[in-house]
This record gives sequence, C-alpha cells and structure tokens, in this order.
Amino acid sequence: MSSSALKLLAASGAKGGATYVDDVFSTFLYDGTGAAQTITNNIDFSGEGGLTWIKSRTHGGNHNLIDTVRGSSYVLESDGTGAQGTNTGQFTFNNNGFTINNVAAWDINQNNQDYASWSFRKQPGFFDVVTYTGNGANRTIAHNLGSVPGMIIVKRTSAAEDWTCYHRAIDSSSPQNYYINLNKDNARDTLTGGWNNTAPTSTAFTVGNHNRVNGNGHTYVAYIFAHDAQDFGTDSDEAIIKCGSYTGNGSTTGPIIDLGFEPQWLLFKNATSSSNWSIYDVMRGITFRAGAGTGDDQELKANTSDAETASGVVNINPNGFQLKGGQTSSNANGATHIYMAIRRPFKPAEEFAATDLFAVDSSNSTGNAPPQFYSGFPVDMSIKVDLAESEAYRYRETRSRLAPGRLKTNAADAEVGSNPNFFDMNDGVYGNTTVSTNHVAWMWRRAPGSFDVVAYTGNSVTGSTVAHNLGAVPEMMWIKQRDNGTENWRIYADVLGPTKGLWFADYMEQTEPNWWNSTRPTNAVFTLGGSSSLNNNGTAYIAYLFASVDGISKVGTYTGAVNAVNVDCGFSAGARFVLIKRTDGSGDWYLWDSLRGIVAGNDPYLLLNTAAAQVTNTDYIDPLASGFTVTSSAPAAINGNGGTYFFYAIA
Repeated sequence: MSSSALKLLAASGAKGGATYVDDVFSTFLYDGTGAAQTITNNIDFSGEGGLTWIKSRTHGGNHNLIDTVRGSSYVLESDGTGAQGTNTGQFTFNNNGFTINNVAAWDINQNNQDYASWSFRKQPGFFDVVTYTGNGANRTIAHNLGSVPGMIIVKRTSAAEDWTCYHRAIDSSSPQNYYINLNKDNARDTLTGGWNNTAPTSTAFTVGNHNRVNGNGHTYVAYIFAHDAQDFGTDSDEAIIKCGSYTGNGSTTGPIIDLGFEPQWLLFKNATSSSNWSIYDVMRGITFRAGAGTGDDQELKANTSDAETASGVVNINPNGFQLKGGQTSSNANGATHIYMAIRRPFKPAEEFAATDLFAVDSSNSTGNAPPQFYSGFPVDMSIKVDLAESEAYRYRETRSRLAPGRLKTNAADAEVGSNPNFFDMNDGVYGNTTVSTNHVAWMWRRAPGSFDVVAYTGNSVTGSTVAHNLGAVPEMMWIKQRDNGTENWRIYADVLGPTKGLWFADYMEQTEPNWWNSTRPTNAVFTLGGSSSLNNNGTAYIAYLFASVDGISKVGTYTGAVNAVNVDCGFSAGARFVLIKRTDGSGDWYLWDSLRGIVAGNDPYLLLNTAAAQVTNTDYIDPLASGFTVTSSAPAAINGNGGTYFFYAIA
C-alpha cells in the first residue's frame, strides 16, 4: 500500500484513525517468576500479528524470537544458528501483549531473573513478518510493508544456518550486493545467490539460490523493517523508524545523527570490521552525559547470550542521538556503522486519561512487591520524599535522561548517585523492598502537550536554543545544573514573561532577562541567555517542561482575596495534585495531593523547596470539582488579598 493510500486510510478512521509508535512497538521489562504470568504491553498480537524478542538481562541466556506467523509454539535464537525450536504450550499471544504459561525457562521466565522484551506489531510503514519455502532459484517474496524496507532479517527455520541481514545503508551505492550476519560479529560481505543483486521494493524483496535465504525445500522467516515511512502520528505524516548509517570518528564527541525524532530503541553494528550487534533502549537506561560515556548505558548484544553490561556509548537528543567514545561497535574511527532507530512514544496527552499521565503512591502499597510506588504506566520522572523525616530531601529522579543520578528540589546540590533499579519496571518506580512506609512518590509520564524532559549541554552562547518534544509552548520549566552544587533551580513561568523567573526558594519573582534571553519559548525550542546557571559552556543541565491540557493539567495564576478563592482548572472531578507559589512576594512552594488528602478539612502539605516535614493540622485548600479552592484561613503565602499566585494542578 502506498504512503498516500495509508494516509487516506488513517483519515477515514480505519483501525481507530491515527497510528502511533505506542500502538506498534513496546519495550517491556519484567521479572521472571517461574510461574505463569501475563505481560500487558498494549500490543495487539492476536488481532494484528507480530514478533516478540525476549532476552534475559541478568544471566547468559539465549535471545528468544517468537512470532505470530510461525506460531507461538516455535522459537528462534538470534545468537545461534539452530533451526527453530518448539515450546508447545509455553507461550500465548494476546490482544494486548502475551502470556508465558507456567514455565520456568531460563531464557524467558526463570524466577528472580530480569528480562527485557521488545514487541513489534505488524503494521504498514513499520514492520512485517513473512514465511516462505525455498525453491533454490531466483525469486521474489511478497510482503505487506507498504514501503521500501530499510532492513530485512532472514533465518532458515527448518535447519541450522546463519541469520542473514540486508540493510539499506550497508553500502552507499549497492546495498543489495552485501549481507551481514545477525548471529556473528563479522563485517559485511558479498553473497553470491543472496539478494540476487536486486534492491527490495515496497511490495517484495528478491532472493537468489543460496541456502541462507532460498534453499530448495527449506522453510524461512523474514522480519522486514521499514525506513522513514511517514505514515504515523496525528496527521499521519511522521516516521517512527529509520535505518541508516554514519561514519565513526573515534572521539568522545562522536557523530550527531539527526533522525527528525527522539529514539527509544537503538540497534548498532560496525559494518566494516568485527564487532557485536548492540541493543539499547531507554527503559533499561540510556543516560545523557556532557562528556565521555561513564558506563550508564545498558547494553545487550543480539549476537551473544551475554547478560546485560553497562557502557557509555550514546546520548539521546530530542531529534536523534550522538555517539560518545571510540568503541568499536558504535564509533570506530573511519568505520561505517549501520543502525536501526525506533521513535519514542509520542501519542499526545489528549489521548490519555489523567491517571495515565500522573500518579501518586505511598511506599509498600503493593505489599512489598516491586514496584514500591505503583503508577500503572512507565514513569519518566518522579519526586520522592520521606513524610516522617523533619529534614527530608525531595529527591527528583528521571528515567534515561538523568538516571542513575538524582537531584533535590530543596537544595542546590549537584547530582548524586541513585538506586540503579529505580526505574527498572513499566508500572512504577523503585524495585527494592526496603523503603519505609512513610515515603510518597509523585510520578509523571512524558506525553506531547503535557510533560517533557530534556537534557542538554551548555555552550555560553547568548541566544542559543534547546530543542524539546513538548509539542506545545511550555508554560512552566524547571531547570537545574547537574554537576554544580551552588546553582539553584531556575523556574520559567510563562505568565511572568521571558524577562522574569523563579527559584525553588521563598523569593518573589526575579527580573532576569539573561536567563531566557528575553525570548518566550516555542512549541519546539526554548532560548537561553549567557547565564552560567542555565548555559555554562560544557556543563550538563536537565530541564522539565510542563503545559496545560484540557481536563488533565493546568498551569496558571490566581489573585488572592479576603475570602476563599475558587480556582477553576477545567477539571470535572477535582485536583489530585496542587502546587502553589506566590510570585509578587515571598512564599514557599506548597504541595498537596489527593493521596494524603484534599478534603473539606485539614489537608497535609509539604514545601517543595525546603526539608521541613509535612504539616497535617491546617486547612488551606478544599476540594472543588473544577479544580481546587484556596480557603480564607490560608496565609499570605497562599491567599493574601491582592497577591498574585502561580499554580500547577493535575486532575
């Protein structure tokens, strides 16, 4: 099907209209149990079909590839040459994921082992699975990708044989003349009788007579991946997968690859010399660093059974990625490296319920089973606090961008180490079982229009811009220098304008035109001045961006009064989270949530900018269906007559 036809199909509302990467790809981390368990990743396998690729992270187990076309009873191993094996009754594909049926296999479900699963749903413009029987003669194999493939992986299933890969960028002029093994670390090579020196098309690929791809009477499976098919997103005009190449430079500041999107999953291979196939994803962790890699990126190798190892090879950017270091697999000087990149989730916030984007939970709410703080969705940023401690830090931790480091909203301290498995799950945060019951965590999920996270390196250039993927004009930004313990947080509030700002402190608004270069951010970038607190050359920063979404979140202001003030946020069932800061005078950052209580009575609050324990004996806000009410008993820091107050609320 052509790209234009696909767009018409989406516009007509077929299959629910627009398709997002969220609908067709998932990285799901899980713990082995040795017993039956269902993985709910919202990928419709039983209805649409596809492939699940599973690898143990914590021990040397084989990669397991199971697809719906061959059937759930058959498995292949990308790190071996063997024919497909059988696992009858061990695995079931569902309409929202898959089930492992009461099996304690080391490779997919051993008790107390950690696993990663990557699920690819069949979808024109993204991925297809084809099986065929070889005839030993040149032929074409039809597929339903609807676009020219970027990468094709073929495996003989009826007998032992190497995995054979086509990649569109393995050679600049004639990629159809080359192949590369998936199960080995070999460089590319020519293959007589491979692709018959014929490039694939949007409807078929060609094979010759070689046993690798077309031995007479043998059976084969082909996994077919698209490249730059711009058929996805709200307007069906965005790509979610790209297959390309770059030339390594061996430097700590390696090549920058502009994908036009932020990736969540990367596959690398040095095509011109011996190296492993490296797999990275943001769920397991890819950490942004200003300099050389420090071993925070979690790597699995498609061609070996090795357990996960830590490396430091790549930074994720809002528009692509950058290599760091001179590793042979990813940035060897002068070598051609091939890659496959899949876009991060970008379904807009309006497609979600508020509870899919924000959650608050107390520790041990799941009965000491991980996660300690349950969200029900993959968490991208959390703030955790000990309610009982009189000098409790407000620890802010971020998936991929910052992990395994953490920052404090109530201190200027530099980034410090964090629990390495804090984000190592898809439905909450914190994997160990020693957290006190006094802890609470507030958890956010990135979604266009609502919330985004950006890591960047300063350059001291006044007027420089930083790209983001909020997809809306930020109404609030929290930015912190990560490696400096003297610079406090800088807060942008759109209602104050681009010449002013706030701190996580009790100070009133500050006139600081040098922070934002007197330039309002856009839906694609924010602008920095020359201030060292936001743009020091070579220094790493983290930025959190927030915007209002109808019925879900609201960033705004209200004016204090003698009486109670009703703050209308456009909600229908009240606010679950409220943060308030006075801007025209001194005042702390007051925080309430519905877990601890937003009721017609005393409401416990915390101050986000201090280490003080929560206060439980005051009634400063009350519930309101459309938002919240600031009571007449609230102090001037929350409700002074004529005062101006900045707030952020979530339904």
